[in-house]
Order: sequence, then structure tokens, then C-alpha cells
Amino acid sequence: MSTRPCKGRIAAFSTEDGIIEAHQPSSVSGLRFSISARSGGTAILDFTDLRPRPLAIDVAQAIRRLSEIGGPLGARTTVKAYANAIPIFFDFLASEASSLTMTSEIEAKHIDKFEDWLDAKGKSRVHAFTLLSKIVLVFREISAEHPDRVSQSLRDRLRYTSARAFERPCPRDAYSPYVARQLRDAARADVATLMRRIDSCLPEALAAHADPTIRQRALAVSEAVVRRGFLPRTDQATSSLYSALYSRGLPTTALREGIYSRFYLMVHDLPPLLTLLSLDTGLEIECVKTLKIDCLTNASAGTATLSYMKRRAHGHAQKTMRVRDGGPTTPGGLIRAITEMTRTARQFHPTDALFVFYHSCGFHSVVRHPKLTLSQWITRHSIVDDEGRPLTLLLSRLRKTHKALWYLKTGGHMTRFAVGHSIDVAAQHYADIPSLRPLHETTVVEALEDAIRPAAKVMTAPVLIANESAADPQRSTPLHEDSHIAPTDIQDVWLASCSGFYKSPFSKSGAPCSHPFWGCLDCRNAVISERKLPAILGFLDFIVAQRTALGAADWAAKFGHVHARITRQVLPSFSAEVIAAARASLASDPPQMYLPPETTQ
Repeated sequence: MSTRPCKGRIAAFSTEDGIIEAHQPSSVSGLRFSISARSGGTAILDFTDLRPRPLAIDVAQAIRRLSEIGGPLGARTTVKAYANAIPIFFDFLASEASSLTMTSEIEAKHIDKFEDWLDAKGKSRVHAFTLLSKIVLVFREISAEHPDRVSQSLRDRLRYTSARAFERPCPRDAYSPYVARQLRDAARADVATLMRRIDSCLPEALAAHADPTIRQRALAVSEAVVRRGFLPRTDQATSSLYSALYSRGLPTTALREGIYSRFYLMVHDLPPLLTLLSLDTGLEIECVKTLKIDCLTNASAGTATLSYMKRRAHGHAQKTMRVRDGGPTTPGGLIRAITEMTRTARQFHPTDALFVFYHSCGFHSVVRHPKLTLSQWITRHSIVDDEGRPLTLLLSRLRKTHKALWYLKTGGHMTRFAVGHSIDVAAQHYADIPSLRPLHETTVVEALEDAIRPAAKVMTAPVLIANESAADPQRSTPLHEDSHIAPTDIQDVWLASCSGFYKSPFSKSGAPCSHPFWGCLDCRNAVISERKLPAILGFLDFIVAQRTALGAADWAAKFGHVHARITRQVLPSFSAEVIAAARASLASDPPQMYLPPETTQ
């Protein structure tokens, strides 16, 4: 065989090769039908009770078209959401416009009245807007397909959803670290138990049973399951085992599920698996449900690339992320463990979905919302919320919980926190949530304290001079050390003398001080001598008199600090004789009062 490459040839196509057959949507003539959604399985819709019937048929056809390839209704849950909104609009028509018989009779006023009707029913603005948007989209589809069936006023009204201001919904909150730790511990314990369970072949009660007949028939059922996947109730091996247990008075409840659970994942195994994967990876729960068995690639250095599909990413549905890949406690190891545990089920239910489980006499690969199994799992592990009440687990909050924990780990550093998002999106959708608000408020308080503490340390040290001959620095009594004031630097202000009027901590260097009035009592440049005591005593009398004009809380907030400054630090630095002389000087020749407008109100 020659190793030389073969000569290629130019590819040629005929005209017929480029012809694509037009898609023929199935028409809807009845009002009970099913829609095979592109994701999530089949949705069954029943509009047989809706009146008027012509309008119901138009609406059903519109939903069918919206669910086709390229339409906005790609998931089964979205189709069901529209199917649930339609009867609400028909209830409104029955109560407010019962005379309508055709689609063409609906006017713009009916859409506006429907919005008012929702408000009267107590719907929140967010919920009402959601319902209204679905009705508007359905009528837009009817207008596009059958323009003659939509009135002109309704066609004009369909240009917008609502004339009212849009109200943003409350952001979905994260669970606290306390709840997240409970969920993670319970999920890991269940996963470890699950892996040991599937490794065994028979339930322990049957494998170790003393009766050889029961052991033999149980082994026959196990071998039949290996060959055939699952057995109907009429199967001979199953009936023989049931008869043997029943004749001996032994329980037969959930016998087949107990045997099947040794080979397959069961529906009650989904909550811990979904919870652990979402908490550890931060994936949206709908992305976790649609993972494939080949989602892990490029494993190296203890990590692997996880490929997943995010349908609501608008043109960028296929996404990847790096995850830890090691033992079953890592996301990569858990996905490999699930793939191995579902290997037997794939022999009887071929699919590339990661989750293949047994439920209700059959295999399933579409994971829907396991509400009942979630509540049972929470009850079994006694998981409680922060108030000690039984937790109501919403899987959609797990991604926010993962993000909140990462936010705490990064200390709020947005560059490190914004993984997979822009900083603006990460801040708005994942950092600004109620559970992180106490952290933000504490951070603001600490920042303000950090800002005030150095200033307070510097500015709470005026120089107190007990004798007017303070030109000698050794005769001064500063409240802080290293205070060396040259007499030529001192300028006279109202409550004190200033040693740095153009070097104020409240203004730029070289600019005059911008802080008026009693701020001098907190300034490092202030020099308080006997000559300033009459002004200080006069101001003290003023703030004491304000006790009767202001409430205790208001007075403390406005004058409490400066009152304590004067009575506890300034006056005790002078002798009683000096203060008495200042009192006499104040009575005989009161200094001119400089009071800003707010102190006289």
C-alpha cells in the first residue's frame, strides 16, 4: 500500500442539492394537543373549556407556531407557562366582555382592561406584567399570521406591552452559608451512600435472608433485571418472589424499587445530585439538568473543561467552564461517577443525557422539577433555614448561593468575583442581593470608622494654654505630644487661636480654613488660652439653653460632642480662679457671638 496521498477532486453539487423542503407546521383544529418542545420533553395542552371557541383555536395555533424551531418557546416549562396564562385572559373575557365571539372583535381597550383587571385581582406589578406580555406576544403572532383577524386598534396596541412604568422584580436571594453547609453535607453523604448502593446487587435484607427460597428467588429477579432492564408486575420471577414473601408474612412494600435501586438511579436520588453539582459549579439548575455524558474534556492538572448548554443565552447557548476534576467530592469526579452509575440504564434507554433514572415502571432522561422529592429529602435530613424552620428548597437559588459564597471568599473584589460575567452584571445580579446586604452595610460602617478614626486621632488634640504667656512652649499644656507652636504662627479666631489657618486639615494646603464655628474645638491647629475662655463659656451657656428647645436625642446629636469637649477636656485644664474670672468677664463684657443660622432655629 502506497503512503503517497491520493489526488483529490473538486466537489460538485447539483441544483437539487440546494433545495430545502419547506417546513409544514401541523395545523391545530382541536383544542387538546401536545407540543414536543426542543428541551424538556412533551407538553400537553388542553383548551377545550375556553370560550369563544374561534378565539381559542387562533390562540392554540399561535402557541403551536411560537413553539416551532426558531420560535421563542423552546422549553417545555415555557410552553406550559403560556398555556397557564391563556385561561386567565379567557376568564377576564368571560367576566368583562362576555359578548365577544371572534378574534377580530378584540380591541385595544380589552388589553388595557385586562391589565386593570389583574391589578384588581391583587396581582403584583411583576406578575401582571409577565401575564400581559404573554398575551401580547400571542396576539402579535396571530396578527402576523392572520392580519385580517386582528383589528387596527389592537394592532396599534400590540406595539408595546404596557404603558405603565416597568417595576423591577426583587432579585432572587441566596441561601446563607449556614444553609449551604447543611445542603452540601447532606448531598455528599447521600452521594457516598448512593455509590455504595449501586455497587451491590441485592438489598441487604434479601441477600442475607435465612430462607434459601427467598434468597434464590431474589437472585432470579436480580438476574432478570440485568437481562431485561425492568420487569412488569406480571413477570414470573417477580410474582414468585412476592408469593414467597407474602406467604411468610414479610413486607413487600417497594420491593421492586429496592431491587432496581441496586442497578439504577431513582427519582429520589436526583435532589442531592442536582444540589451538589449546582452548589459546586455555580451552574444554573436548568443547565445542570441538561448535561451530557461527554460534557467533560481536556482534563489536566486536576481540572477539566465542562461543556454545557444555556438556552437563554441568546445565540451563545454553548458554553464552557473549568471545574475541579478529582474524587467524587469534586464536580468532575461527581459527573464521572454519575456516568458510571447510569451505565446499566443506558443499555435499555440509549441517550446521551447525563441523568438517566428509573421511575414509575420506566426509564427517564428528562429531569423536571422534583418538588415532592425535594421536600422529602429536606425532611429526611432535617435541614432548616436561618430561623430554624424546615427549609423550602428552591433549586434556582443554588447558583446565587454559589456566587454569594464566592463573593465572601474573594472579599468582594469585583475583578476576582466577576467570573463569566462583566463587572456590571456581576455587581447588579449577583452581588446586590439581600443576603449580602448586611455585609455591605458592615463594610460601609467599617470604612467610615477607618476614615474617621485617623481624623479623630489627629483632630481631637487642641493645644490648651493655661497662661497667656504661652509664647514659651514649655509653659503650654498640649493634649498630645510633639506640639511645637511658634508664636508668630498663631492667628486669632472665635473660640480659639489658630496655629495653622492656611494649613487646615479641612482644606487644601495654602487655602484658608473652611471649617467654621465650633470645629476649632476638634482641630489640631487650635490653641485655647485664658483669653478665649469667655467666648467658650458663652457658647457653653448657649448649648445648655438649647436643651429646652430640642429633644434629648436631637440635642445629643447636635451638641453632645462639643458639650463633652468643653466640660471634660477644655475647662478642667484651667484653674477654678481662671474660670471664675472668665465668667466675670463674660458678664461684664460679653464677646460678640458668632452663631451660624442652624443654631438659631
